[in-house]
Parts: sequence; structure tokens; C-alpha cells
Amino acid sequence: MNIFAVIMAGGVGSRFWPRSREKSPKQLLKIFGDDTMIQATVKRISKLIDMDKIFIITNEIQKQEMISQLPDISPDQIITEPFGRNTAACIGLVSMHIKKRDPEAVTIVLPADHLIHDEDLFIDNLKEAAQFAFDKKSLLTIGISPTRPETGYGYIQVKDTPPSGNIYRVNSFAEKPNYSTAVQFLSSGDFYWNSGMFIWRVDTILNEIKMYMSELSYGLDKIEAALNTEESQKVTHDVYSNLKSVSIDYGIMEKSKKVYLIKSSFRWSDVGSWEEVYLLSDKDESGNSFTGDVYSDMTLDTYIYSPEKFTAAIGVDNLIIINTKDSLLVCRKDQAQKVKLVVDSLKMKNRNELL
Repeated sequence: MNIFAVIMAGGVGSRFWPRSREKSPKQLLKIFGDDTMIQATVKRISKLIDMDKIFIITNEIQKQEMISQLPDISPDQIITEPFGRNTAACIGLVSMHIKKRDPEAVTIVLPADHLIHDEDLFIDNLKEAAQFAFDKKSLLTIGISPTRPETGYGYIQVKDTPPSGNIYRVNSFAEKPNYSTAVQFLSSGDFYWNSGMFIWRVDTILNEIKMYMSELSYGLDKIEAALNTEESQKVTHDVYSNLKSVSIDYGIMEKSKKVYLIKSSFRWSDVGSWEEVYLLSDKDESGNSFTGDVYSDMTLDTYIYSPEKFTAAIGVDNLIIINTKDSLLVCRKDQAQKVKLVVDSLKMKNRNELL
């Protein structure tokens, strides 16, 4: 059984503005520790998979920095999309490249910007899931045992009887809930956080795409025929131009009859907002987490990132303050999800220098 990894790394991380920009998005930043998030992801999965079987899928704007940050990954394994068409197209495209190597390979699909503790448990879960996916020709996702009624994550409901170890058949998918619904999910005991991580054989996912997303499958066939030719880039661009933006969850996982969940309990976060960074950061006795030259007085439960400028905070609480060379963000922690609206506004005003 050959196991490959696909790391999805093409997003712009708009909720992490003003640090995250198009050329240096969240996955290319050091949010925790000395490694960038993409470096930490590659280092983690390399405990299971050799470097020559780790593929990165990104875009042309970010490719050169990916190559720079990941010297042990061959540039040929860093695949670029002409433009974003969500995760179904992204996964389909890189699957065609892996199919050339081994059409029955098991592929582990990971976002580039997650924080995972208990790495040995994570690797053990992947080994179990990979073997199940190979033997049963099924689609697996990793479900995280919820620890709180979180409204920022999607949820997956499982059926009662596990067919194999920690692996359950999936009953339904649920979008990000409101608080009262999240409380119900937590108390029911059969809902798990949707991690956005997947395990399957290449031939299995491509067959499911053919069954449920025929337009994408037709385009992937064209891309496959042109791989390693002078026409490859043009064909990929033309195919993408006609694709709809569809997530793998909506396009395949919510429709397929082959979907399972492996129940996992390692500590995990998708690091989806500055509030999440605050929650995961070390704090002082006042509940503050500061990076940089910061003065504070009567300041509580606040996250400040200001490595290049002196920043003073007096008599405030529950704030996110991000101070960069050209921009300053100040928001309440409970409004951190709305930071992406700033990016939307800058795009509408063609403020490209701040994107």
C-alpha cells in the first residue's frame, strides 16, 4: 500500500488580515513556534510519509515562497491551480498527478494551516484510516471529539455501530450551527467536529467524482491527457475557467454512500481566527497574550501582536490588536470572524497594496 499526502495550501487567510496577505497568507506565517504553518504540517506528516510522496497544491503567487520554505519537497510536487475553484477541483487536480504514480495509492488530504497536538495519536489514526480506505475502497474523514459547543466548526453525525475500531459510518453532515444547536450536538454524543481532513484511495475518489460531479470528472480527464505535455498549463486553465466552485464536502462527501469517519481525540484547531490564536496562546495573570514591544495598564484578556512598533493599551479588555507596517486592526475578540469583511471592502475599493 502506497500512501501519499496532499496538503491544500492555496488560501489567502482573510480572517488573519493584516498579517495574512495574498503573497504571504496564514499558511506561510509563523503563528505558533519557529515553523510556519505549512512547515509544521509537512514536518508532522513526514513522520508517516516520505518527502517524495508529499504533494502541495497552491497557486502561482505563493509557489515560489512554498519552494523556499520547503527545500526538501521537489518543486515538481508543488502543483499550482490557475485560480481557486474550491476543494473539489483542488483535490481532483492533484489526484491526477498521484494517479500517474500509483492509481491505487491511498491519499491523505490535509489543510496546510491546522494546529495538532498529540502527533503520535494523529499518526496512529491516519495509519488505521489508510488501511481501512485501502481495504474497503471507502472515503474517510477525521472527526474530532468536541470539547465545547463550538459554532465556528461544521459537524458530522455518525451511526451507532462502528464497523471497525474507531471507524464509524457517517449519517449526516451539518453546517456551522448556532449556539443552542451546538449545545444539542455536544450533548447527543454522536456529533464530531469536521476537521476537513480526508483519507481515500485515488481510484475511489476519482470514481466518486465521476458519479456525482460529472462536469469536474470530464475536465479532469482532459487535464490527465495533457499532463507532462506543453499543453498542460493551457488545458488546466481552460478546464478551470468552466468549473463551478464546489467544496468536496458538498460535491462528494454529503452524497456518497461510501463515507466513514474515524473518531479522533487528539487536540486540534483549524486556527480559523485571531480569537482562536488568543485561546491557544500562553497568557499572563491578566489573561493577556502579547508579542512585541507592548505596554499595558488595566488591560485584560487581550491579544496584541506588534513586533515592529511600540504599542500601548490602557483600560481595555477582550480585544484583538494586530499592528503591522502598514495597517492596524482593532476588534473585539468575539467579532474576530468579521475580519474577512475588511478584506472584502479593500477588494471592492481596489486597495491592492493592502491585500
